Amino acid sequence: MAFDTQTEKQFKYIGTRPKRQDGVDKVTGHALYGADTYKAGMLHGAIVRSPHAHARIIKIDTSKAEALDGVKAVVTRADFATGLTGENWNILENIMADKTALYDGHAIAAIAATSNLIARDAVKLVEVEYEILPHVTDIKEAISEGAPIIRESSIEANVPPDHHKNITRRFECGKGDVDVGFAEADLIVERDFTTEAAHQGYIEPHACLAHMTADGKGELWCTTQGHYNVQRICAALLGMETSQLRVTASEIGGGFGAKTTVFIDPVALALSRKANRPVKMVMTRSEVLRATGPASSSWSTVKVGMKKDGTITAAQATYRLQGGAFPSAPSESPAQVTFAPYDIEHAEMVGLSVMTNRPKQAAFRAPGAPMGVFASEQVLDEMAQELGIDPIELRLKNAAKEGTRGVHGPTFKRIGLIETLEAAKAHPHYSIPLKENQGRGVACGFWFNFGGSTSVSMALSEDGSVALSIGTPDIGGSRASMALMAAEVLGIPYEDIRVTVADTASLGYNDNTHGSRVTYAVGLATIEACRSAVKEMCKRAALKWGIDEEAVSWEDGYAKPSGPNAGDFEPLPLKAIASEMTKTGGPINGHFEASPNTAGPGFATHLVDVEVDPETGKTTVLRYTVVMDAGKAIHPDYVEGQMQGGAVQGIGWALNEEYVYGKDGRLQNTVFLDYRVPVASDLPMIDCVIIEVPNPGHPFGVRGVGETSIVPPLGAVANAVSNATGVRQTDLPMSPPRVLKGILEKQKANG
Repeated sequence: MAFDTQTEKQFKYIGTRPKRQDGVDKVTGHALYGADTYKAGMLHGAIVRSPHAHARIIKIDTSKAEALDGVKAVVTRADFATGLTGENWNILENIMADKTALYDGHAIAAIAATSNLIARDAVKLVEVEYEILPHVTDIKEAISEGAPIIRESSIEANVPPDHHKNITRRFECGKGDVDVGFAEADLIVERDFTTEAAHQGYIEPHACLAHMTADGKGELWCTTQGHYNVQRICAALLGMETSQLRVTASEIGGGFGAKTTVFIDPVALALSRKANRPVKMVMTRSEVLRATGPASSSWSTVKVGMKKDGTITAAQATYRLQGGAFPSAPSESPAQVTFAPYDIEHAEMVGLSVMTNRPKQAAFRAPGAPMGVFASEQVLDEMAQELGIDPIELRLKNAAKEGTRGVHGPTFKRIGLIETLEAAKAHPHYSIPLKENQGRGVACGFWFNFGGSTSVSMALSEDGSVALSIGTPDIGGSRASMALMAAEVLGIPYEDIRVTVADTASLGYNDNTHGSRVTYAVGLATIEACRSAVKEMCKRAALKWGIDEEAVSWEDGYAKPSGPNAGDFEPLPLKAIASEMTKTGGPINGHFEASPNTAGPGFATHLVDVEVDPETGKTTVLRYTVVMDAGKAIHPDYVEGQMQGGAVQGIGWALNEEYVYGKDGRLQNTVFLDYRVPVASDLPMIDCVIIEVPNPGHPFGVRGVGETSIVPPLGAVANAVSNATGVRQTDLPMSPPRVLKGILEKQKANG
C-alpha cells in the first residue's frame, strides 16, 4: 500500500509533548480498570486449581461446594463448547482442564457465589481425585532421553522423527552455505546459553465482569490488549455467535503482551450463563504467576565464524523455547530476529518448540527475541575481545542497511541501525572511564513490528471539535498519539480532539494492541480517516464558493482556493464549515480500514555499565543508554517511556527474575516478594536517544518502538557483567549466587 509521505516536512503538532488525555482520570483515581465495575446482583467467581504438575483427573465431586449457602453455579470443562480444534482447543485446554491437569495451577473447575469469601471457601470443598503422572519442568530435561511425553498428539508434521516427542514444532530459515562460511573464518566460537522464564510483571491482575442473559446474548468488561480477540475466542469457547457477545476494554494496568489472550474471561461467562446473573472474577497474584503465561525459558546454541578484520563469515544457531504444556513457544522469533541486524552471507537458524509441565506461554514484548539476542550478542562480544576490535566498530562493520537481505529472508528498505550505532559510539556514556570490577556492555536488537487489521472512525462536531473512535486499548499513550496525528492532518489544536476506545459493537474489527502496531497502523488509519473528512470539507467549501472541488486545498485548518485562478475567496476555517454542515449536505465524518503487512523494522543499540561486588556477586547497574530508531517520534515522551520500560524489564530479566520450580513441579515463588522485579532503587536514570530515520511505509514515517526496546538488554547486561568479572555469563538470571560461583571458579582455576 503506497501513501503520500510528509516525513521531511516540519510538523506543527507531531513531535510535541502535550499532556495525555486520560492523565487526569488516572492520577485522580477516576479511571476504571478491570476490577472497578459492578452490576446489581453480581456474583463472585473463583477457580479450583490443580496442586499437581501433571495428573490424570479421575473424578470431580462438586456436591459439597454446591450445597454451601451462597453458591449459585459450578462449571467444569463439560460447560464449554466441544469439537474445537487448533489454537481454540489449546486455549480452552489451558483455561479449563479436560482429562489431565498439565501444570501446577491448572484450572479444574470454577464456582460463582454471592461473595468472594464464599466462593473461595467453596473452592476448598471441591473434591478432585487425581492419578499423579510423571512431570518435567526444565527445558533440557524435557528433551532428554527418558523424559515423560506430555502430549504426543500435538507434534507437527515438520518435526523429524528422530526428535524427542516433546519437541512439537520446528522452524528453519537462513541463506547461503554455512560450511563455506565457516571454512572462510579465522575464528570460530560456539557456546550454549540458557534463560529462565520471566513474567511480564503487570501490576493489575487479570479481571473481568461477565453477564450472559436469558436470550443467549452476553456482555463482557475486561482488562485486555485486544477486546475483539477476546470476543472471538470467548464466543468460540462458549459456542456462541461472535456478534452476540459485546466486549468492552477497561483501562489497563499493564500487559506487555500477556493480555493478548484469555484466562478467566470465558470462565466468568460460563458461570454467568449457568447462574443467570453477572459474575465478576479477579485473579490473585499467586494465580497470575502460577496459571498465566510468562515468557518461555530457553536453551540456545550459537556458532559464529569471523575473519581477523571482524567480518562475520557464518552464523549458525539452534533456539529451543518451551511453551508450557502446549505447542505455543515463539521459536520462530529468535531464529529470524537474532542475527537480523547483520549482513551475513551464510546463515542457518533453527527454532524448536518444546513442551514442559508449565502454563501456556504468553507473549512478553518481542516474544522469543531477547533470549536469542542474549546468546548471539555475547558471542559477538567475545569475538571482538579475542580479535581486539571495538565492539561497536565490529557491529558497524557488519551492520545491515538499506538493500541488505536479512538472514530471515526479506531485503531491508530504509533502516536506521547504523545511525543508532554511530550515536551510541558518540554518546558521552561510551567514553566514561571504568573502574575496577566495572564493565561495559553493548548489544543491538531488531524487531519486525506488525501492521494488522485496523478500523478508525472520526466525527466532526458542529463546534469544530472532533471525536475519534479507535479499537485498540491504550497501553502506551496511543490516545495522545492519535490526537496529535489527527490534529496535524486537520490543522486544529490537539485539545479539540477526543479519542475514545470503542467497544466491539461500535467499530469494525481491530487486531490487538501488540506487535508495536498501534502508532503505526492505527495512526495510518487515523490519518486517512481525517484526510477523507478534509476532502469532504473542501467539497463543502467548493459548493459554497461555486468552484470545482479540485480548486480547493486544505492548509492549517482552513479551506483555501488552490491558486489565483480558483477565485478570490476568504479562507474558510474548519469551525465555520462544521457549524454549517447540517445545511450543506449533512454530517461530516471520516472512516478508514487498513491491514498493512508491516510496521517498518525497528533497530536499537543499548549501552550499559555495571559494577559487580567480587565478594557477593551482586550486580549494580551504574548507567544505561538506549538508542533507538523510531522513524518519527509522534509523542517523544511516550517513545522514551517505551525505550526506558523495555530496558528496565530487560534489566530485571537479566539479573533477578526467574520461575523457580521445586522437584514436585510446583512453582515456589508465587508472589512479588519472591519473584523480584526491579524497583526504583535498583535502577539508574536511563538515558534515551531517539533516532529518526523515516519509515517509507507510513505517511509520517512512524516505526513501532514498543518491542525493539526489550530485545538488546539481556545481551547488553550480560556483556557488561562478563566484562566486569572476566567470566562469560551463559545463564540467566545472573543472580548473585550464580555470578559469585563463576568468580570463585575463575579464582580457583587461576590458583
